[in-house]
Amino acid sequence: MLNGRSEMLVAIVVTYEPEPDALKALLGSVISQVDAVVVVDNGSKEDVAQWIRGWVGDAAVYLPLYRNLGIATAQNEGIKWAKAQGASHVLFFDQDSRPSPDMVQRLLDASTAKASQGCLVAAVGPRYIDGRQHNPPPFIRICGLRLQRLDCAYEDVVAVDYLISSGSLISMATLEVVGGMAGPFFIDYVDIEWGLRAGQLGFESFGVCSATMGHTLGENPVLFLGRLAPVHSPVRHYYYFRNAVYMYCWMRLPRNWKIVDGYRLVLKFFFYALITKPRSQHLS
Repeated sequence: MLNGRSEMLVAIVVTYEPEPDALKALLGSVISQVDAVVVVDNGSKEDVAQWIRGWVGDAAVYLPLYRNLGIATAQNEGIKWAKAQGASHVLFFDQDSRPSPDMVQRLLDASTAKASQGCLVAAVGPRYIDGRQHNPPPFIRICGLRLQRLDCAYEDVVAVDYLISSGSLISMATLEVVGGMAGPFFIDYVDIEWGLRAGQLGFESFGVCSATMGHTLGENPVLFLGRLAPVHSPVRHYYYFRNAVYMYCWMRLPRNWKIVDGYRLVLKFFFYALITKPRSQHLS
């Protein structure tokens, strides 16, 4: 209950072979904004626990999983820990994210405002900025057979289909109804699946334009047709495509959503198979 507020916020940071400076910066920027921080480590070889003790002492709890069980399972373990502490909300963070000093309060204010308007709030998330790209990535919403990129020019809080997990604020009450993350997904489409599942139950997700966060998306982007495109490793692309196809085939999703997202998936397949290196590994 920081600064006299009634909510108890717990930040869940998932790590796997983190870069020390980036993790240190994240912890330094988030600890003052929440009531507790738990670092869930997916079997890193480095002594992450020692790093954390040296940087912030007891201000963050270290929860090791001893092997890489994926981001979804790690987030679920963090949720269990937060629930045991009596948390009202959780915030997810990737190890290379860095929230602005007022990000958490802006997210909480937006969530409270939407709830007071009668909305069932699934999650609220910040506008993330990748310093390697020229413009902040927009929030996304699919309408009909068109993908809308919401650039924050006219509204501060915008309704979206889903949010990236890093930086997203979710209430424990919402998690009780919607459930946790899909563990078998391991990594990619975890946030998308949860956001769409919440939407099917009548919950809404919102992007908060005034809440900002530094975040590195993927590895070094590739310049293609004048635009910088994010690139992941071949194994990340495996989970990305596998989980997308699973959702198309077995989840009860709107047909238009499957068509639009599937079309984008086909384009990404050819892009990653033909443009990114090593091409053979991305293709396989």
